[in-house]
Amino acid sequence: MPRYRMTIEYDGRPYKGFQAQAELATVQGSLERAIHAFCGEAVRVNAAGRTDTGVHALGQVIHIDLEKDWRPEVVRNAINAHLVPEPIAILDCEIAVGDWHARFSATERRYLYRILNRESPPALDRGRVWHVRKPLDADAMHAAAQTLIGHHDFTTFRDLACQAKSPMKTMDVAQVRREGDEVVLAFASRSFLHRQVRSMTGTIAEVGVGRWAVEDVRAALEARDRTACGPVAPSDGLYLTGVSYAALNASK
Repeated sequence: MPRYRMTIEYDGRPYKGFQAQAELATVQGSLERAIHAFCGEAVRVNAAGRTDTGVHALGQVIHIDLEKDWRPEVVRNAINAHLVPEPIAILDCEIAVGDWHARFSATERRYLYRILNRESPPALDRGRVWHVRKPLDADAMHAAAQTLIGHHDFTTFRDLACQAKSPMKTMDVAQVRREGDEVVLAFASRSFLHRQVRSMTGTIAEVGVGRWAVEDVRAALEARDRTACGPVAPSDGLYLTGVSYAALNASK
């Protein structure tokens, strides 16, 4: 039974998150319907991460196991054809090696958060950015983000509904930069807690508008208390941009 590894992108606005839910529109549900329409097999799609309602992806990674040995390009093109007109696309498809698994073999997940920082609202990117009118100090935000680097107890930035066994995570990348009218935040870690990126982004933005100091973010982290978190940023600006795997577990 061949295992197919795929990289996909999607606009999260029409969906109640990635994970399939009865009678609700989800990315997983749409993928599984398209796969069934293509080959007649009822399969379970496994993903590197379960994005929340309204969250987008540029480089989500999934895998499926099929009975028939199809050429990868046939799988990609056929699923894409059955996804029309939904805003989901299979970007590439490969045969996975050995016991490679989209979720359990992942060594790093990368997220990007886009803040549109101008007076005028978005016209073309509505639902794809967080619109903040007040001027943001991206340098101060970057300095605040550095307090999150390393191995910490991220309880402060963990949603109360999070089901992770431990709040301990290692943040490898936390960067903030300005690109014209946008302030872009980038995070990378082996794994994230539920709504961790949105919680960190909203808190860091408080530094950007001058309501918090850098040391306030450090204090919030060290408090290990959800009530110490700043406002949670909306889902609109969040993107899963990529997933990395160890070389021995990678597809060909």
